[in-house]
Amino acid sequence: MTAAEILRVIPRLSALVVGDICLDRWCLYDPAVEEPSRETGIPRIGVVATEVTPGAGGTVANNLAALGARRVAVLGITGDDGFAFELRRALQQRGIQSDLLVKQVGLQTFTYTKLINRNTGVEDRPRVDFINVRPPSPAAERRVLRTLQRTAESFDVILISDQAETAEGGVVTPRVRQQLSELAARYPSKVFFADSRMRPEHFRRVIVKPNQQEAEAACLRLFGEVDYGRLRAHVEAPFLVVTHGPRGALVVTGENQIWVETRPVANPVDICGAGDSFSAGAALALAAGASPVEAARFGNLVASVTIMKKGTGTAAPHEVLEAEEHLGREHVGD
Repeated sequence: MTAAEILRVIPRLSALVVGDICLDRWCLYDPAVEEPSRETGIPRIGVVATEVTPGAGGTVANNLAALGARRVAVLGITGDDGFAFELRRALQQRGIQSDLLVKQVGLQTFTYTKLINRNTGVEDRPRVDFINVRPPSPAAERRVLRTLQRTAESFDVILISDQAETAEGGVVTPRVRQQLSELAARYPSKVFFADSRMRPEHFRRVIVKPNQQEAEAACLRLFGEVDYGRLRAHVEAPFLVVTHGPRGALVVTGENQIWVETRPVANPVDICGAGDSFSAGAALALAAGASPVEAARFGNLVASVTIMKKGTGTAAPHEVLEAEEHLGREHVGD
């Protein structure tokens, strides 16, 4: 399938993002107003403007919505704090359904705070992250499981965003992974697509998409050597997609390992969120009827657009078509 053919089907598709849905806060600070605190003498950072966007699994949802999916929803756990309010509002502003989010009283909402220099536009100060080092409460986990069980049938694509980098605290718990595996077996025509930073080897019977570093680390933990074929067999995945940044993606099936080269991009503006945009594009393409290789190619096109934008950008359909056209001209030139 071509990008145009995939994009014609996407408006008929619905997608659910399950997992770590966080808030990105982009804080613009002015070095000219830095001065020591009167009370402590510690220099202050004077933030003069703030923009908020959905992050982590929210970035995946942003890209699903931007590509034109008919319905996009998120299922995760937030606190009952101000960050949760900001996150829900940011999702709603982008047409993303937020009512499936589970609220856990006393939990702080997973939030990245990024400090951007007003003069240079560069993030040059340490990031302030609000993370959770404890697992969700049993009650919150049960609500996630019940909601997933109740709603899975109504979506064409279920994308799993396991982005918590702490040993505990993520939404995608062992029980959630087990239920996702059972649902994937129950609904074989649906696309279950998992992106996990720390635990790709723990998923079963879903498509798993680690990047090269994540896949190699998983292989070394399991086998003591890098073997993508064994990793795919271990997780019982229909296929594995290992992204390799500017080199493209490797599609690993039970029979073959196929390189899908990406569109070369000189001087990318910001690679943050490239993997999330790849996942959104590839998963929708699969639900539209694309083959694994065609889906990886479409995911590459989407990511080639988003890395030319500051922050966690998205790709509109016309931008994806332009990227495919540009790639076609390059091949003709070769």
